Amino acid sequence: MTMALEIVGGLLLVAGTAFLLLGGLGLVRMPDVYNRIQTGTKATTLGTLLTLAGAACLQPGWTVKLLLIGFFLLFTNPLSSQVLARAAHRSHVAAAPVTEIDLLDEETGEEA
Repeated sequence: MTMALEIVGGLLLVAGTAFLLLGGLGLVRMPDVYNRIQTGTKATTLGTLLTLAGAACLQPGWTVKLLLIGFFLLFTNPLSSQVLARAAHRSHVAAAPVTEIDLLDEETGEEA
């Protein structure tokens, strides 16, 4: 059983690292701050959760602590990205030229 957990843990660590790497690449390739916030948040959330799951498979004694870290991450990461995007919108940071719809402007009446 421990050999299977080590293999699964290693695969989860590699998958988490791949998502974190792709998230970093997405930060460079996205055209504006709003897309970068979304890319960074989604990739780091999934990548970190996969990495924590891999660590939990490799170190079963740490599972409770890693689970608490994962829950904290699930609650704080999307909230922080929403706050950053709202602050950028209120600071009149320009969106990419290909952006056609500004839902925040439509819902709240805020001007970009």
